[in-house]
Order: sequence, then structure tokens, then C-alpha cells
Amino acid sequence: MTARGNPGTGRTCAALAGAVALALALALAVTGCAGGSDPSAGGDGAHGPVTVFAAASLTESFTRLGTEFEAAHPGTTVTFSFAGSSALATQVNQGAPADVFAAASPATMRTVTDAGNADGSPVTFARNQLVIAVPKGNPQSVAGLADLTRPGTKVALCAPQVPCGAAARTALDAAGVPLTPVTLEQDVKGALSKLRLGEVDAALVYRTDAAASEVDAVEFPESAEAVNDYPIVVLRQAGNPAAAREFVAYVRSDRGRAALTAAGFQPPQA
Repeated sequence: MTARGNPGTGRTCAALAGAVALALALALAVTGCAGGSDPSAGGDGAHGPVTVFAAASLTESFTRLGTEFEAAHPGTTVTFSFAGSSALATQVNQGAPADVFAAASPATMRTVTDAGNADGSPVTFARNQLVIAVPKGNPQSVAGLADLTRPGTKVALCAPQVPCGAAARTALDAAGVPLTPVTLEQDVKGALSKLRLGEVDAALVYRTDAAASEVDAVEFPESAEAVNDYPIVVLRQAGNPAAAREFVAYVRSDRGRAALTAAGFQPPQA
């Protein structure tokens, strides 16, 4: 006798196979959606305006990142306010409307976190180092900090309360160089402006700012004693915290890191 299968059993198996196929398709769809969570790829639901307060030394790199962020996150617009970190911190603590704060030193960031104006803990996203900026061709043959004390040499520094000024003072003390500047500027762009206008012969500025300007940069070993960490945080009073968090994530993503490295920033320490 030849055995024959139960027709009902065949229909049950076919139905089960269809259900399994549907479950697999749904699983693949969910996996594909999860892959869109990459902050550099968009598709995260971030919308609306984002206001970022950032240290003046971040002007070029953050402007580029803002354009890329808007392209990756349709429906967002990023507005920047660039200035000395200490001035921006004061504005934040006075209630200025901003979503994100990126400072040029942990000490400056602490004035914001200590006031309770950060939403979460700041994270370091980059580091920066000082150089001696001089006119193209280095006409006075400046080779180190000691050369800045030559009679008649005019030097611009950032003000001591500004991160680049505090770093300059640390480097000068490490070198034992008693330098008296002819001007103290409120941010690194101000110090560079004095040099470009010919009002000074040299300026102590960040490597990234020198690279973005029509000047030459003289490296000096004492700058290793004054490397600045750059922290970033979403602010407690953020009007668009979701998009603010996405912007911070974008800065810390591979694409953000690549833009910062191209500008001359160093990666944060592991």
C-alpha cells in the first residue's frame, strides 16, 4: 500500500512557511531601519533650528560641519555664534538662547556646568595646540618663544581669561620667557587680526587658526605643556534638545572627526 500525505497537513505546512517568510521580511525591515541611526547619515527625526555657541577657533570647522549637518538632516538649520569661550559662557549663564555650547577649555565649560546650565556631562571632542603666527616668509626669523622678547618685537596674546590666553601664559611660564604683549585680545581671531593688519610682529594662536589664515606658523616645544581640550554639551535651556543632541553626535561622528582633523585639530585622548 502506498502511503499518501494528509492534505490538511500540507496546507498547514504551507501556511507555516508563509508565516516564517513574513517574519523574516519584517526582521530585515527592522534591521534596515536601525541602520539609519548613524548620526552622520540622517534619518533620525531631527528637525528645526539649532543654535550653537562655539569658541572662535572653531569658526571654520564648525561652519563646514553645520552645512554638512543640514544636508544630512533635512529640515534643520544651524545658527552659530562664535566668540571667546569665556564671553560665550557668560552669555549662556545669563540666559542667552542656545542649544549647544562648545568651549576651548574644560575650565571655561565648568563655569556653565557649575551654574547648572548643562544638560548632561560635557564630552571632549578635539584638542588644539599653540603656534607662533608670523607674517608670510617669517621676516624676523622667529624660531621660538625667546625670539619674541627681542627689542622692538610686538606680540599679540589672547586675554588671560580666554582659553588661548591661559594656554599662552602656561607655555611662556614653562619656557621661562617673561613676555609682555602690546595687546591682549578677547579671542584668537582678534590676535590674528592684529598680525594680518601689521600691528604686531607675531601672535600666539592655535595651530588651526594659523592654518586657516594667510600667515606662517612656527612650532615651539613648550606648546606641548598647554594643549587645550575642547568640550561640548547640550544646554539645559535648549529650545530644540533633540536636534541639539544630534548635532553633538554629528560632531563626534567619523565625519565630524575627519573635518576637525583636516582643520588641524587633534583627536581627544582615549
